[in-house]
Amino acid sequence: MIDLKDYGYNPATTENETSIVARVSAVHRQMYELISKEGVVEGRLKASRYYYGCSEEYPTVGDFVVLDNLEGEQGRIVKTLPRKSFFSRLDPSSKGHAEQAVAANFDYVFIMQSLNNDFNLRRLERYLTSAWQSGAMPVVILTKADLVENYQNELLEIERIALGADILAISSLTGEGLDELSPYLKAGKTIVFLGSSGVGKSTLVNALAGEELMSTNQIRDDDCKGRHTTTHRQLIRLDSGAMIIDTPGMRQMGMWDVSEGLGQSFSDVEQYLGKCRFSDCTHTSEPDCAIKAALESGELSLERYQSYLKLKAEAKFIDDRESMLRRKQQWQKKVAMSNKNMKKNGKIRK
Repeated sequence: MIDLKDYGYNPATTENETSIVARVSAVHRQMYELISKEGVVEGRLKASRYYYGCSEEYPTVGDFVVLDNLEGEQGRIVKTLPRKSFFSRLDPSSKGHAEQAVAANFDYVFIMQSLNNDFNLRRLERYLTSAWQSGAMPVVILTKADLVENYQNELLEIERIALGADILAISSLTGEGLDELSPYLKAGKTIVFLGSSGVGKSTLVNALAGEELMSTNQIRDDDCKGRHTTTHRQLIRLDSGAMIIDTPGMRQMGMWDVSEGLGQSFSDVEQYLGKCRFSDCTHTSEPDCAIKAALESGELSLERYQSYLKLKAEAKFIDDRESMLRRKQQWQKKVAMSNKNMKKNGKIRK
């Protein structure tokens, strides 16, 4: 028998003590791999609760779910329990029209960048914004420290933008810096790994586990990038009791809802908002503009401010589109309900 408390489960999240609860450890198309009290089982969604009723959030890796039955190694998922944290992105296959759930119920977000050609401050800003939005604590992990002689300049650059986040440099090959990860790898804690392909996520999982749990590929010589070694999101439990959600490398980090994360990630920019002479200041030509003054004095870099404007515009576009889609879905539900009632009353021929 497995005690789900060892997998981060809090019984207070369910009202019925007799409920069959499991944690999603992997997602494969329409099938979910689950950790239950009976061990690893397969689960499928109850259609009336997810596909037709649209009353439940679709589960993702890390979610705790309720099953209405558990026969052998099969179960049926009827409810997604409330999440303490959640990370999503713009679904790259939806042409910008849908949200893709990435992970849920984690305590830390390890944002990983390697100290070779993968190092990219603008990409890091996007990851930080989404990490703060998730409700968990971001930690910047700089991998492959053994490949560079001196990375102090990189550390200083990241310190300027990763406000409130810890920054650690490690090498999974030599073991440098791995001991500094211990405070995050406590029993019952969950960490989600985020980063582009070839950044060393799978290699770090293997180093922390002390065994070859994940396959790894060599870095391509022509562009210093790796192929996707993780093909799907999955939850891995270490001997320490900590859990890791490994994600496939993301070529694109499309923003979804980052309304709160943007303010936390760019607090150095937003501290000047509301301090201009005019409340409707556009920060372009108006006198006594706090933003312009900060840019001219060098307190705020132009590149940092432009990055903020870009992500804010992207977030506003997503917010407007999401509102439009929500209104459309509500209208479609009303039409469907109206047609159903009319058929019931015999006003529409079958």
